[in-house]
Amino acid sequence: MSVQSAFSVFERVPELRHGVVRRNVRELVADKIASLIAAGILQVSDTLPSERHLAVALQVSRETVRGAMQLLAGRGIIGISHGTRTRVLSADVGPVVLGMHEPRIINSYDIEAIQAARLLVEQPVVADAARRIDDATLAMLEASLEAQRESVGDPVRFLICDREFHVAIYRSCGNDLLADFVIDLYLYAMPHRRKAVSRPGAIALSCQDHAAILAGLRAHDAEAVVAAFGIHLDRIYATTRSILEEEAAGADG
Repeated sequence: MSVQSAFSVFERVPELRHGVVRRNVRELVADKIASLIAAGILQVSDTLPSERHLAVALQVSRETVRGAMQLLAGRGIIGISHGTRTRVLSADVGPVVLGMHEPRIINSYDIEAIQAARLLVEQPVVADAARRIDDATLAMLEASLEAQRESVGDPVRFLICDREFHVAIYRSCGNDLLADFVIDLYLYAMPHRRKAVSRPGAIALSCQDHAAILAGLRAHDAEAVVAAFGIHLDRIYATTRSILEEEAAGADG
């Protein structure tokens, strides 16, 4: 993706959309990587995906990713050493917000409340996205799905792509407030989601769900998209709840 194309994607970032702050793409990508840490997708001591893989996942240039990582290294959040993979050094990334709230606030709710909210709000949002989505976003989703399929066996890489896939759909609904709220719900319990997608076959099943969602979006078929998202949300709920129950049983034992 060119820098110009990257800017067209980042126009959907609220602070740029409203003209409050002007920042370059590498700063926005640095914020995206920091938000991966805040959400628990990337954790302290983790190695980051390669520049190439991050560039594909975030659909920006490798030079942009390199500049973003240098910014984060300057803040002591990641460590860059020649000859070794870049690592997360600190989770102290500050108040990074992708939707409306920090992930820790969303994680204070129980999974039943989150699932009920997603079923109530997310499905109408994706129905509107199906009606309004543009060709540029569809092309971005196609590329994201291909990157997801290539990330089988790498849960962190997959979740980075997964987040971009979901966020692009939510932003297409035409209502920024609802999109931000649904993004918050999506970010729920990401450290547990990371464990869930580490299970054999989990990424392949998610890619299958995403392919069905994308087919509905291409056809601008709101009913098909809602049905595909319903299957996907039920799968996310079941696998995340399974991890939570296992951890609770382990703590009791």
